[in-house]
Amino acid sequence: MSELGEMIELQALGDSRGGLVVAEAQKNIPFEIKRVYWIHGTQEGVERGFHAHKALRQVAVAVSGSCEMVLDDGKNTESIPMESSVTGVVIEPGVWHYMKDFTAGCVLLVFADDYYDETDYIRKYDEFKELKNRI
Repeated sequence: MSELGEMIELQALGDSRGGLVVAEAQKNIPFEIKRVYWIHGTQEGVERGFHAHKALRQVAVAVSGSCEMVLDDGKNTESIPMESSVTGVVIEPGVWHYMKDFTAGCVLLVFADDYYDETDYIRKYDEFKELKNRI
């Protein structure tokens, strides 16, 4: 259970031939999906992310391998193990996040509710903290 990022279960199907996981907008993904991307090939010891979004909502799923998702709302920090291809974490706007401890072959799939917009990013932690303190 996560306090900072809602955990969601994706629909897991399959049979003796193998598995199939279903992600559907407005069903198990709690928004309309406008962008999908994945992080892969991350070298050992490398951390990724280190930003927040002003408006973007995302769901991240480790479809292969694992990593740790660190969420920070400006007051609390939480580390969530991303190690199941059928469990995702919702990353809400205004939550600083980064990923670490990638295993070899980790693929982190991300569903986003809007298209890429650089102006939506908060890339400096000091700026993030300042914005959070104003709220």
